[in-house]
Amino acid sequence: MTTRVLVADDQALLRAGLTALIGTAEGLEVVGEAEHGAQAVDLAVATRPDVVVMDIRMPVLDGIAATERILAAVTDPSPRILILTTFDLDEYVYRALGAGAAGFLLKETPPLRIIAAVRAVAAGDVLISPAVTHRLVETYALHHRTKLPDRDGLAGLTAREVEVLRLVALGLDNAQIAHRLVLSESTVKTHVKNLMGKLGLRSRAQAVIAAYESGLVTPGTTT
Repeated sequence: MTTRVLVADDQALLRAGLTALIGTAEGLEVVGEAEHGAQAVDLAVATRPDVVVMDIRMPVLDGIAATERILAAVTDPSPRILILTTFDLDEYVYRALGAGAAGFLLKETPPLRIIAAVRAVAAGDVLISPAVTHRLVETYALHHRTKLPDRDGLAGLTAREVEVLRLVALGLDNAQIAHRLVLSESTVKTHVKNLMGKLGLRSRAQAVIAAYESGLVTPGTTT
């Protein structure tokens, strides 16, 4: 199955390079290029990509606002937004996380890792390492508030869903969670999908923040 990708970046050279890189990778197809956020929104509505590789700092409309508009306009399913950023702890990244971005990619990332990141996001997996996830999300949870559930807001989850959410917040991918809980990977995916639906979350990254902000996981937790 081909993964359809939209590339949005105001730097023409970088945009062309990303388009060429992604377009030649097996199983990936570039369905559009946008030079600013407003164009990215229009193209996302028109082409319904599986993944949008989105720069943050763009003219007309920045990548954060574009992410919000795309996720509101394109549903069932919404595309997965992979944010391009220069700084891994940039304030813009925090805002993008709250907007529903599914992952983060530094602009100096090697080509093969860019391809792997696009595929990981398309598959619904976490594309950044647990160590980076912890640093990013713990800092976010300590210094920012979003409209995510408090501990009482987790009451609608089953005990198994709560445990899966806790492990997601610790940076485990679906295969690792399945091994830890002695479940099939497909069962874990179902639990993740169900808990995100109950909590009204758009992305796995938001699920991680929800676990921190609800107190289910606290900064420094490793097991």
